[in-house]
Amino acid sequence: MNIKAYKIFRVFSHLMRKICRVFNNTSRLIVKPNMNKNPAYEKWFGDNGDKSHRLYYSDLHKNSLVFDIGGYEGQWASDIYSMYRCRIYVFEPVEEFANGIRRRFVKNPDICVNQFGISDRNWTTKIALNKDGTSVFKPSNKLVDVQFVEATKYFRDNDIQFIDLMKINIEGGEYDLLDYLINNDWATKINNIQVQFHNFVPDAEKRMTEIQKQLIVTHELTYQYKFVWENWKLKKQL
Repeated sequence: MNIKAYKIFRVFSHLMRKICRVFNNTSRLIVKPNMNKNPAYEKWFGDNGDKSHRLYYSDLHKNSLVFDIGGYEGQWASDIYSMYRCRIYVFEPVEEFANGIRRRFVKNPDICVNQFGISDRNWTTKIALNKDGTSVFKPSNKLVDVQFVEATKYFRDNDIQFIDLMKINIEGGEYDLLDYLINNDWATKINNIQVQFHNFVPDAEKRMTEIQKQLIVTHELTYQYKFVWENWKLKKQL
């Protein structure tokens, strides 16, 4: 190959690599919503919801208390802390994930990591591991033992009187937990409830609608992307 042909080959190869990178990045942007088979995902990603709606809380400050229920890798807790420097309690029942969060915040005394979940009762079970889709409601070849603690017991034991923001992403467990919090008059002690409802549990839409009907009595809906994320803020006057 002569020098001129070699130069042309190098330029062509460089252009092809750029085209491949653009194609791959574009594919990643459009595949995720399609994989979820929920049109609300497309709007959520278009609105950059993970970096806007889920993090923007103008009334949070360094004295606020935040509950991260379903911590996984601790990224949301990290983002919230970097913005508001508030106290955060993380709940992650899977030992592997909880240990990772502990390592992440090992020198941060403002973030408390609990290796159990918050639920409507004290119980232990097996959970199906599947990265951020880990759930007690899904089948899997990899099961691990996990523990759950009754929410009001944890509140009493830790003298929790009010929670400024509670994030709930527990892959189907949100229905029992929210029913429990509402029925035990604890929803009125949570200023913001950020929740992801999941549609793979029995009667998911019916249960979600019933919970929303109860929440609207005490809270106002600030944003909603069906079966993606929504947030309920406590009304100023009940």
